[in-house]
Amino acid sequence: MMLPPAPADVLDADGVPRFGRYAGLAGAFDWAALAPPHARGAVWRLFHHKRWHYVALSTPSVFCGVAIVDLGWTSTAFAYAFDRHKGKIVASFSQDGVPGLSASVAPHAGASSRFRFLSHVISIEAQPQQRYRLLLDCGHFGIDAEFGPPVAPTLLAVGPVGEGGAVHATQKSGGLPLWGTLRCGAMGYSLDDGVASFDYSNGLLARETEWRWASAHSLDLGFNLQAGYFGAHENALWLDGQLHALGRAHFDFNPDNPLAPWHVWTDDDLLDLHFKPEGARREDKNLWIAASRYIQPIGTFSGWVRASAESPKRIVAQLAGVTESHRSRW
Repeated sequence: MMLPPAPADVLDADGVPRFGRYAGLAGAFDWAALAPPHARGAVWRLFHHKRWHYVALSTPSVFCGVAIVDLGWTSTAFAYAFDRHKGKIVASFSQDGVPGLSASVAPHAGASSRFRFLSHVISIEAQPQQRYRLLLDCGHFGIDAEFGPPVAPTLLAVGPVGEGGAVHATQKSGGLPLWGTLRCGAMGYSLDDGVASFDYSNGLLARETEWRWASAHSLDLGFNLQAGYFGAHENALWLDGQLHALGRAHFDFNPDNPLAPWHVWTDDDLLDLHFKPEGARREDKNLWIAASRYIQPIGTFSGWVRASAESPKRIVAQLAGVTESHRSRW
């Protein structure tokens, strides 16, 4: 199913959310203007407003994930570089921030985000014509990368959240042309001719939230799948410059052994893929007011996708990407 153009604002003039899936960038995510029954008070929003800006960088040699997260009452950031030939993480950074000071997450996907803690800096800078620059300076770990413009429309998904939350919206990109450099101590990697993608998410979420996620992209084929708090709202396929909605996603994997193969598919018979992990980033936190259990395997997807039930299947062979299992009390 092809998607309609994205609205300029995720709320209409009366504060009613424009629920649905769209193609393109929205310009405003103003949850303070929500109308009943989704409206919430300022104190509630402080503790439930969650925003993050995540960027993935992929080449045949290395895969990087970088995120800036604003949880309302605190903030955090992480980054890692995974050497695909060595099968291990060669650089990583993770840091909780000072509330209200360390992180500035963009008000929408076309704006810039920044994290600073002492001498460590991460910035995702929006530039003209839907281009972006990622700068990371975290001691021995550094990235200077540029990516964009998109070769296919960006997904906008807006939808309700179940018990304990209100509404959520996300912007997911397809594959973006990538170039730049990665520094891991004395080692360097070229990011030229790679593929980037981003996830900008902004919503009023429940204190207890969990999801499974899968994402992988080349310049002509990519997908985003989620099962959990947001249902099927953000499930999408990018194929030959077009953006298509996908049905509910299913994740078959062993939570006790997430580095075993995964099987992911959609119930509309448009995607069926097997994922072979090469390694993973894992982080478990258990603080007195918050906790998270997170693993993001890095690997390759093989199988098939198609734009509609009447379309021929497109073979997918060893497409680099990630899966994720995440549970948060935040």
